[in-house]
Amino acid sequence: MDYTGYHQLKFEHKPDGVLLITMNRPEKYNATDEQMHGELARVWSDVSKDEQTRVAVITGAGKAFSAGGDLAMVERLAGNHERVGHMLREMSELVYGIVNCEKPIISAINGVAVGAGAVVGLLADISICAQDAKIGDGHVKLGVAAGDHAAIAWPLLVGPAKANYYLLTGEMLNGAEAERIGLVSKAVGREQVLDEALRVAGVIATGSQPAIRLTKRALSSWIRNAGPIFDQSAAYEMLCFMGPDVVEGYTALREKRAPRFPSAAPTSL
Repeated sequence: MDYTGYHQLKFEHKPDGVLLITMNRPEKYNATDEQMHGELARVWSDVSKDEQTRVAVITGAGKAFSAGGDLAMVERLAGNHERVGHMLREMSELVYGIVNCEKPIISAINGVAVGAGAVVGLLADISICAQDAKIGDGHVKLGVAAGDHAAIAWPLLVGPAKANYYLLTGEMLNGAEAERIGLVSKAVGREQVLDEALRVAGVIATGSQPAIRLTKRALSSWIRNAGPIFDQSAAYEMLCFMGPDVVEGYTALREKRAPRFPSAAPTSL
């Protein structure tokens, strides 16, 4: 498989068919702009077809796993019907690409993981997380519905009560708490994250490949069966990009203040 067409993902072949993929925008904490989002959407199809790869491990360069959507990209999306439509299609490619990838995927969450970063980190078949990493879905704080993966993955991982709490408030949690409630597979010290992910990948890569791949295919049906929930939540997220709250959301982020959403303006009694 030729990965030379990727520019913000870095690839390294490890022994036994383990492919290490690194999101490589460390100066931006691996935030996803249009290019990286597109590469993350299409890479899983290539991994699935890669005859040299048995297991994929994905991590982030530098201190972060991925700081979510690049704020400049969010600004370009707001109110732009054509861009919103394109993003909706890519969101589907990303989520279903991970779910339908023939090869197991392990995330090595070495630092903050929000937004699009949380999609990859939490939809991976196995997630190894730093105990002090910050994880969250901040869509509502931006003024858009929790689309991407959240509405389908979080209730399955942690149950509706915890999913409702974190997705409706947008609060962050650390890796140790994420492990406690079942959001991630395992939490270890930050310096151990990649080594542990590669160790687990080695175990899987040297096991019975038909047995492992068919087990993944069966387990992925939990997410696959929730596809209509994802489609609905993704459409709702993109609908919110056509409204005024998201403009206030990204403006408040730029100005480092609490948002004053037009939809939450005081009402007279």
